[in-house]
Amino acid sequence: MLNYSQLSAEQKPGLFSLDQASQFLKSLSDRLDTLVRNRLWLQVIIGLVAGILAGAVLGPDLGIVSPQIASLISDWLALPGKLFLGLIGMVVSILVLASIVSGLSKSTGGEQLKTIGIKFTLFVVTTTAIAAGLGISLGLLIEPGSYIDLSSSKTASELPLSSPADKPSVQYNVPELIAGFIPQRPLASLAQGEMLGIVIFAILIGVACTTAKKERVAPFLNLMESLLEVCMTVVQWAMFLAPWAVFGLMAQLVSKVGLETLIGMGVYVLTVLLGLLLLLITYLILVLVFGKMNPLKFSSKIGEAQLLAFSTSSSAAVMPLTIKTAVEKLKVPENIASLVVPLGATVNMAGTALYQAVAIIFLAQMSGVQFSVGELSLIVITLVASSIGSPGTPGVGLVILGNIAGDFGIPTEGLVLILGVDRILDMSRTTVNLTGDLAACVILGSKASIEERLTPLEIDDTETVKIPTL
Repeated sequence: MLNYSQLSAEQKPGLFSLDQASQFLKSLSDRLDTLVRNRLWLQVIIGLVAGILAGAVLGPDLGIVSPQIASLISDWLALPGKLFLGLIGMVVSILVLASIVSGLSKSTGGEQLKTIGIKFTLFVVTTTAIAAGLGISLGLLIEPGSYIDLSSSKTASELPLSSPADKPSVQYNVPELIAGFIPQRPLASLAQGEMLGIVIFAILIGVACTTAKKERVAPFLNLMESLLEVCMTVVQWAMFLAPWAVFGLMAQLVSKVGLETLIGMGVYVLTVLLGLLLLLITYLILVLVFGKMNPLKFSSKIGEAQLLAFSTSSSAAVMPLTIKTAVEKLKVPENIASLVVPLGATVNMAGTALYQAVAIIFLAQMSGVQFSVGELSLIVITLVASSIGSPGTPGVGLVILGNIAGDFGIPTEGLVLILGVDRILDMSRTTVNLTGDLAACVILGSKASIEERLTPLEIDDTETVKIPTL
């Protein structure tokens, strides 16, 4: 009598043979490989989830790994992320300069620049003020600070930040602030990565190029185009590291912060996330009303850029992908995208303003500090002024927050609690900031593209027809 193992494949109905199982697994593997290979957003999601799981294993919650070994492992896991940010940081200053100058040089004229500039300024100031007001309203309504007993928390001396005396105070002298926007040493701004100085310098140079004789500035503009192409090539190299960068950065974050710390600050975190969600909805409404685009379609096309912004916490690092998304997926004219995105990554920080507003109220409520209506209005104005022009780099919001809290007499002991969950909120507000940049591109680009299509075809001296780029 034959036993089961001696039966042939044909004699085992309903069961896979080893060859069939191998072929099935190979087919499944090929399909998954095809699905993931050309989809950066899916690779980023996989890296994000895997990073959270790896961080939880290394973190203090499970206690499987000692803190010293966990720190060592997480540092090595975060190496691709540091390399990714390093490659982007290496070219981002030149990228911003070349992108803005090239975008301005491709504009149809001074009137278009004036129109775009006025509308973009109005967009940034309005949305940032709405965000700050929304954050203060939610803070007063939900009162997240009332859920924390400051007397049982760590002291400010344990906070790994510089003392208030070491921090530069926020200046509110408006004339001096405006005059200080002009970079006295633009090359130093390029070398040090001072984004606001670079942006203003690039705008002035770009506007000058539009008014100068074209044959005189043509070599310079060609140089800018060449630099832009080289920088984008380096960025493409960096994008190969993006999924691994996301995995490593998330693993390091969760391993250091721990899941328990995130849960302990739940009310404050949920208040900020609720505000960011409402601000995100505001952007979608603006896209529908002024950009004439379906919000669902808009959201589906920017998902990949949002994921990368969430993972890196840096508007500047995602800038190349943001421009590519605006031009290729949202069909925004390249000259508009090349101008608005670098500007937005520097001055359009409504998500940061909302986060700081909730945090200020949170710190004040923990310390028992009360504000009048006039003081709250002054806080809104201060948040708008401090958020516009803040660097698009991870962690900068916490430093600005400490300065503002000190200026309004709010004790900063609670910053140690905010520090524990800052990275998660930093990633979230960076995502919203990027969404605002792309929303501005759609709103400004929709009318600009119509005007461009209506512009008569220009004929140069060689009788070649210049067709406007759609």
